[in-house]
Amino acid sequence: MQHLTLVTHPLVQHKLTIMRDRETSTAGFRRLLREISLLLAYEVTRELDLTTTRIETPLCPMDAPTIQGKKLALISILRAGNGLLDGILELIPAARVGFIGLYRDPETLQPVQYYSKVPANLDLRMVIVVDPMLATGNSSVAAIDLLKRAGAKNLRFLCLLAAPEGVARMREAHPDVPIFTAALDERLDDHGYIVPGLGDAGDRMFGTK
Repeated sequence: MQHLTLVTHPLVQHKLTIMRDRETSTAGFRRLLREISLLLAYEVTRELDLTTTRIETPLCPMDAPTIQGKKLALISILRAGNGLLDGILELIPAARVGFIGLYRDPETLQPVQYYSKVPANLDLRMVIVVDPMLATGNSSVAAIDLLKRAGAKNLRFLCLLAAPEGVARMREAHPDVPIFTAALDERLDDHGYIVPGLGDAGDRMFGTK
């Protein structure tokens, strides 16, 4: 799957294993998600364009590398996306931030939108969409549909776990959007949850399970 990048760094995999454990506390889950998002952010931003700027070091002038163009945009799919967002903002505090509110209808498994607020000039920015779980792919596809209508052209999707069904759905709908994830799990169950997965990321993060 050329559009899928698995982040196999040992620290990512170790932290993910602890997150999967049903005995991990809400506080522990939240902390680990924040930590793992920092590591994932390194991979998803690897292809940011660079230019140079003239600076003075304590010893001499030099042309030093700096990120080119508009500051990137982070788009959180509410509510669970905020767990990844917080960690990435520690690494990239100047990023512009947007939110898309979607929930999955339990009967149809289709996304229902209830909120959207995104930064301006998306056509000039790298846009990173964050959501811990890529399950059916319906919510992520709907979010990216919305962002493309708002002008976004350079998009990435970052998640903690993905199911083959969600990856296939994204590839079909948005083959130009690379996916970055820590693990590609086995399948979805009859309720649309990733197996073996880690349960509902939002419930585990906010203690509402």
